[in-house]
Amino acid sequence: MVDIIAIRRDLHRHPEVGFTEFRTASRVVEILKSLGYDVIYGKDALDGASRRGVPSEQKLEEAYQRALAHGANLQIVEQMRGGYTAVIGVLKGKEAGPTVAFRFDMDALPVPESTDDDHLPHAQGFRSTFEGNMHACAHDGHTAIGLGLAEKLADRNFAGTIKLIFQPAEEGVRGAYAIVQKGLLDDVDTLYGFHLGTNVPLGEVHGGSTGFLATTKMEAHFYGVSSHAGATPEKGRNALLGAATALLNIHAIPRFSTADTRVNVGVLEGGTAANIIAESAKLIVETRSESEEINQDLEQRVRTIIAHSAAMHELEHSIEVIGSAIPITNDSELAHLAIGEAKQVEGFTSFKETAANSIGSEDCSFMIKRVQQRGGKATYMIIGTDIPAPHHHPKFDIQEEVLPRAVELLDRIARRIAK
Repeated sequence: MVDIIAIRRDLHRHPEVGFTEFRTASRVVEILKSLGYDVIYGKDALDGASRRGVPSEQKLEEAYQRALAHGANLQIVEQMRGGYTAVIGVLKGKEAGPTVAFRFDMDALPVPESTDDDHLPHAQGFRSTFEGNMHACAHDGHTAIGLGLAEKLADRNFAGTIKLIFQPAEEGVRGAYAIVQKGLLDDVDTLYGFHLGTNVPLGEVHGGSTGFLATTKMEAHFYGVSSHAGATPEKGRNALLGAATALLNIHAIPRFSTADTRVNVGVLEGGTAANIIAESAKLIVETRSESEEINQDLEQRVRTIIAHSAAMHELEHSIEVIGSAIPITNDSELAHLAIGEAKQVEGFTSFKETAANSIGSEDCSFMIKRVQQRGGKATYMIIGTDIPAPHHHPKFDIQEEVLPRAVELLDRIARRIAK
């Protein structure tokens, strides 16, 4: 029997950031196979070239070896080596019918977890053992729910096909696009995504969530010429100065009158010493908007600023997209169905068919759009849990009683559609 509380706590102890979820994905594969699912993973589960913001080969290999040292199945994870950590479980029911998919994100965050006595994971002995990484956004709970749902549906007492999508690298909106580009959503008739928490209290369910912004995350590099800053400053080409010029002008991009927008330079790095002209520098930038088209406009403005900032200081430059997402449009029919089923689950007491929950971004948006473009329907739910600290905070935690309720809700939704 799948013990979802134990699974959640085990995953919480072993948090792995995007595209390094080797141990997590290995456990998912093992459990799905034990339940009779056909399992797609490794390079069969995502398009490698479409991944965004993949860690360096060194970091990937370090995470791979760490996963093996903490019990990952060698035969499974060797297929994931290099950051191919998506897992898709497929199960056919007792007769023909629709393909119903659910998406669960698996990755953790580079957040050091609290050691305070009032932090439950620390007090009860399941705090992160991977120092500097933490499940600070409930993805350990999401993965546990997915495995609990897999067990429920293993009786095959439904019509059609169930597809359980365990996605890497949601943080930074990096992983979903590569699964979409592999074509793994192309046969899906109905897709449900969801998130725990997001300031929605325990007992409340939202059938559809709005407010997710389109976003583009970019890493820009500036390449100059180093020189002695005192003796021969004119011979240098200051990459840090070019990056700083870009930073100031990116933040000077005007707001838009037709949609909410955001721009931010979150990282500026460069230089080695006070007396050396900086040969290289790096910016990490994000744009956001409630409009996909306006976000594209913002992205182009940022690209123009970077290019001209480099040119005015006689620098070379490069830009890489390391993450992106688009807005979400929920199908009201699915939101209504979800609320109808939630009302049958003991412990759920408050319901909203659709509510605004976010001013962030969510890369499940690419999966939702692909399904809808091909004639299917999709929605993104919120399942409430009280949280002692905000998402991405060192003291973030969830109420574990929400986990079996969420499993029952998703099971009811699956059987309602695939009947």
